[in-house]
Amino acid sequence: MENIKITELFDLNHTLASDYLKGFTYPWEALKGISKFIISLGNTLNPDEYDNPAENVWVHKTAKVFPSAYLGSPCIIGAGTEVRHCAFIRGSALIGENCVIGNSVELKNVIIFDNVQTPHYNYVGDSILGYKSHMGAGSITSNVKSDKTNVVIKSADERLETGIKKIGAMLGDNVEVGCNSVLNPGTIIGRFSNIYPTSCVRGVVPESSIWKTGGVIVKKK
Repeated sequence: MENIKITELFDLNHTLASDYLKGFTYPWEALKGISKFIISLGNTLNPDEYDNPAENVWVHKTAKVFPSAYLGSPCIIGAGTEVRHCAFIRGSALIGENCVIGNSVELKNVIIFDNVQTPHYNYVGDSILGYKSHMGAGSITSNVKSDKTNVVIKSADERLETGIKKIGAMLGDNVEVGCNSVLNPGTIIGRFSNIYPTSCVRGVVPESSIWKTGGVIVKKK
């Protein structure tokens, strides 16, 4: 599954986690150490650029965090990012520059690259969202299987055992997820792909593809 490696999904120039992610082959391998990495990184940030409003919470001075938003530890909020009313950052969240974390959005154990938008009622857990990816209103990541067994990554003709119980979705750069879609555990979406609204997505969606109604996948023209 060469097409789902970190180097195939993400431009690492658009995240403070670049060096961290280079230590792994597949993106879900990075999930376990996100919390520890954020604390280590946060302690190196320039205090002239980042406020430290609580232990292991760093917010860039140009970021806008609304008063009703909750910032759980550890987390980093990047430059120019907007965290809107009632957003719930549960912790272990590295949020890049110029992002939108919207009303009532919940984040947990995530790496959010620069210029990502989760603007309306989204849940993103145990996931990595690549540069300029966008989740439509109400779209969510499901990070635990109903039978509570380990997540398996499945493509059309291959499967990878992860040995991990909680994996949400890995969105490559410039992915568009339609409103009210559910990304099932272990969903991998390649760069520049689109997901139709109200979709129930699972497995690997190749780069530059469209996931249509009923799970039909077509290549973009």
